[in-house]
Amino acid sequence: MPVIGKILAPVDFSEPSRFAAVYAAALARDARAELILLHALPSLDSEFSFLPHAEGRLKELSSQRAANVRRKTERFLVGDLEGLTVRRVVAEGDPAEQIVQYAYAQKVSLIVIPTRGYGPVRRFLLGSVASKVLHDADCPVLTGVHMGDPKALASAVPVKHILCAVDLGPQTEHVLEWASGMATTFSARITVVHAVPPLEPQWREPLMATAMQDLTGHVERFAAGADLLVDAGDPQKVVAAAAARLEANLVAIGRGVDNGIIGRLRAHAYAIIRDSPCPVVSV
Repeated sequence: MPVIGKILAPVDFSEPSRFAAVYAAALARDARAELILLHALPSLDSEFSFLPHAEGRLKELSSQRAANVRRKTERFLVGDLEGLTVRRVVAEGDPAEQIVQYAYAQKVSLIVIPTRGYGPVRRFLLGSVASKVLHDADCPVLTGVHMGDPKALASAVPVKHILCAVDLGPQTEHVLEWASGMATTFSARITVVHAVPPLEPQWREPLMATAMQDLTGHVERFAAGADLLVDAGDPQKVVAAAAARLEANLVAIGRGVDNGIIGRLRAHAYAIIRDSPCPVVSV
C-alpha cells in the first residue's frame, strides 16, 4: 500500500497557490508527512539578453530576485504550518520542469497544484504548467478548480470518502491500489465508480451487468471492502454527480502513458477535474 511520505506544493504566492498549500498542509498533518513548498523562478536570460552588457546586469538582478523570493518563501504561511515538518525550496528554471524534476529526485509521494492562478505570475501555475505537470510527473498529482474557495476547501479536508473512478483499462489496478492505500492512511471510505456509454436500455443493461462483474473482480483483489457503482453517461458527468451525491472529499482517476489519452475515462481527465466538486488526484 502506498504511503504518503512527502507532499510537494508549488507556490507562486497567489491566492490559489496559498489555498492549495493549506490543503496540502492538512493532508500532510493527517498523514504525518513532510510538506515541501517549492517556488520556481523562471530564468531572466530570455527577457534581458538583448540589453547591452546584459550578462553582468543579469547576475545582479538574478541575485537580488532570488534573495527576495527566498525571504518571501521563508515567511509564506508560517503561522499555518506549525507542528509540521516543512521544507522550503527556491529553484530557477522553467516552473513545470522544476516541479517535475524535483518531485522525481526527491521521490515525492504527491504533488498538490491548483489549476488556476492569479497575479503577475499566474501563467506559472495554470494552464500550460499544471497541464505539463499532470502529463510529465511520475507521481500522483492532485488538482482542484475550487482551491480558491475557502468553503470548498474546508469541505475537502479531512479526507473521509474517496471516489475512485476507473475505466477498467490497464490503469485500473494501479488506481485502485493507490486509493486503497489513501483510504488506509486517512481511515476513509472508498466508492469505486465506472461509467458505461448511455445506450438504449436493451444494450445498456447487459453492458452495465458485465461492467459490474469485471469491477467486482478488480475491487476484490485491490480494494476489498469498497462500495461499487456503475452508471450510464458521460464519464465527467457520472463522476461529478456521484462525488456530489456521496459527498466525496477526493476523486482518484488514472492517467495514461501516451500523452495521457489512453482509455475512455482518461480521455475525459480534464473534464473530470473541471467538473468535480472536490479535488481530483490523477494517479
